Amino acid sequence: MTLPIERARSRKPITWLTILGILLLPAAVGGILVAALQNPTERLDSMTAAIVNLDEPVEIDGQLTPLGRQLASGLVEGSDELDSNLTWVISNEDDAAEGLADGSYQAVITIPEEFSAAATSAGQAISDGGGEAEQATIQVTTPDDGLVADDLITSQIANVAASSMGTLLSEATTENILVGFTTIGDQIGEAADGAVQLATGARDAATGAAAIPDGATQLASGAAELGTGASSLASGLDTLASKTREAAGGATTLGQGLTAGAAELSTQAGQMPALVGAVNTGTDAATDAATKSVALAQRLGAMAASCDPAVSGDLCAQLDTEAANAAAVSKSAGTASGYLTSVAPKIATLPSAFTTLSTQMGQAGAGATTLADGLNQLASQGLDQSAAGARALSSGAGQLSGGATELATGAAELSTGLDTLATGTGDLAGGLRTAADSLPSFSDSESTSLASVIADPVASKGADGATIFGPTAIPLLAAVVLWFGALASFLVMRAHTARTLTSRRSSAGLALRAFAPAAAIGAAQGLLVSLIVQIVASYDAGTWWAFAGIAVLAGIVFAAVNQALVAVFGGIGRWISALVGVLAIATGLISTVPGWLADLGAALPTAPAFTGLIAATGGAAAGLVVWGVLSLVATTVAVALRRTTSAKAALATA
Repeated sequence: MTLPIERARSRKPITWLTILGILLLPAAVGGILVAALQNPTERLDSMTAAIVNLDEPVEIDGQLTPLGRQLASGLVEGSDELDSNLTWVISNEDDAAEGLADGSYQAVITIPEEFSAAATSAGQAISDGGGEAEQATIQVTTPDDGLVADDLITSQIANVAASSMGTLLSEATTENILVGFTTIGDQIGEAADGAVQLATGARDAATGAAAIPDGATQLASGAAELGTGASSLASGLDTLASKTREAAGGATTLGQGLTAGAAELSTQAGQMPALVGAVNTGTDAATDAATKSVALAQRLGAMAASCDPAVSGDLCAQLDTEAANAAAVSKSAGTASGYLTSVAPKIATLPSAFTTLSTQMGQAGAGATTLADGLNQLASQGLDQSAAGARALSSGAGQLSGGATELATGAAELSTGLDTLATGTGDLAGGLRTAADSLPSFSDSESTSLASVIADPVASKGADGATIFGPTAIPLLAAVVLWFGALASFLVMRAHTARTLTSRRSSAGLALRAFAPAAAIGAAQGLLVSLIVQIVASYDAGTWWAFAGIAVLAGIVFAAVNQALVAVFGGIGRWISALVGVLAIATGLISTVPGWLADLGAALPTAPAFTGLIAATGGAAAGLVVWGVLSLVATTVAVALRRTTSAKAALATA
């Protein structure tokens, strides 16, 4: 189905398919560019890079330090802040070169042999107190036919990894230095405390040494007295030794007497059993006599009681007397029997008692003899030697007295020296304390924090170096594709009707009639581009509506501008339009363009569209409206000029 729209430079009619192609062109171009460039870091795994680790690990304090291996591991593992990483291959030099040549690898990271040694050289130089530090480097190689941004991505990842490792090493080295400051300060402080204690001790020692001369003098006097006393002690010990020997002689005599008495007593003890037997016999006889005398007394008493004096005369009186005598005898016999009965058991113990006493006297005699030997030994080995020691003590005490006198003299000099030492040590303590206070002191957490800041003192925020597709890329691409979409509209359609010269419509009406379909297409293009952008960027509702409004307005205005360029300049206007699109891209990608080129880009109609798509403002919308109005005015003027011609030209068109 054809439409009543004239095709440029052709009599072939325009169809809905033609309009659809023009309409979808910016959306397709914008969608492809946004899809290709949006968040390239999310698809880093599609790039393959090789790591060639030639590093030779070094030993630090006996511990193997393979920094090249750690760097390779860090590259392979990537960052926690990124969703993806390159596909890394641990390779060798030959394989890396072949892969780079045939396109298998987009980059090769080479870690040189001396990497660990160079990376640790600064810390080692500080630790050793001297030496030359070297900067560790890594080599990033990309193919000559690599894509534009591949070098940027691989170099940035390698630089970030190397910078992170350098920062880590710097932090460790700096933290050790800061901890060393604290340790040195603490040690100097301890030395200052020790110097204070030493000064105090020296002062006390000087005071004590000042008291030594008096004590030494007193010691000399006491030592002299000790010598005299020791001499007297020696004389006394000699006398005691003599008396001890005399006591030993007495002990010998006593032992001999006890031994002889023990022998005699032993002999007497042998006769004691006969005595015990006689006592037992006497006891039995006394007991029997007592019994019989009692019976006799009783019979005599009975006889006396039965005697009749008248018959027997004096016999009765005699019987009474004898009965009384018999009673007395029986009482005496009983008394004797009682004594003998109580004494007999005791007398029975006398033999064993004599034997025991004899044994004990013998032992006492032996002990007395032993005592005599001990006294003789005491006199010879103890008292005589003690007397000799006392005489030696007397001699030593004399020497001690002389030494104490010399000590008094030396102690006076020592007191002066200690006083000088105390003064010097006090000055040393003050200097050490000043040095300790002058050195900085940091806790472990402060050392870690300070080392981190010193190792990386400056950081940037707000700029995302992980992607080349910044926040203004989508607005730039949207503005450019809408511009080229408007250019495409007037590659197909006429800027004004071919019947301009003969039409009875006003010039403004002819301009607006040609502008209307292009404006509708531009508005639709702006809406479609906004929908494509929303799929990729996921704006919130307010942001998208503002973006879509500016995009629709830009599509309409760009149609007016391109219509004016073609209406005024003809085919050259299309060339100028293409140049404007290129300038919009060139001045919107980077801020380092020449000043004159940046000023030219700011004067283009794409500039307010770019600004408004970044953040919709009234100024951007007004700028677009101004460009649209001026363009329609220029198109109207061009149409008016086209309506005047020569007769020859009019006949040629007819």
